[in-house]
Amino acid sequence: MSIIFERVESALATIIPTVPFALAPYKGTLPDLYIVHQLLPSSAQQHADGAETERSYLVQVSVWKKGGLAALPDVDSAMIAAGFQKSDERQLPQDIETGHYGLAIDYLYL
Repeated sequence: MSIIFERVESALATIIPTVPFALAPYKGTLPDLYIVHQLLPSSAQQHADGAETERSYLVQVSVWKKGGLAALPDVDSAMIAAGFQKSDERQLPQDIETGHYGLAIDYLYL
């Protein structure tokens, strides 16, 4: 399973080297723009001889930015280039304490 985290982090590292990212939750002082990712429940897709042979991973990548959701980094291109398929996208509630706005994007990886 650790390979899926390595794939996500390799993809995110290509976006903009100055945009910090982390496995959720982000720890430390929050910058004006940052990205967190997490693995959502995923299920086996195929079994053979009683063993799992294929799994579909669902990864949520959330972009957080003070001042709104315009001019976000191109997460889609980075994740798709790494072999992920884009799925759902939704706005997250504004973090009242920090003032960050959030956008969550789900990606599938088989």
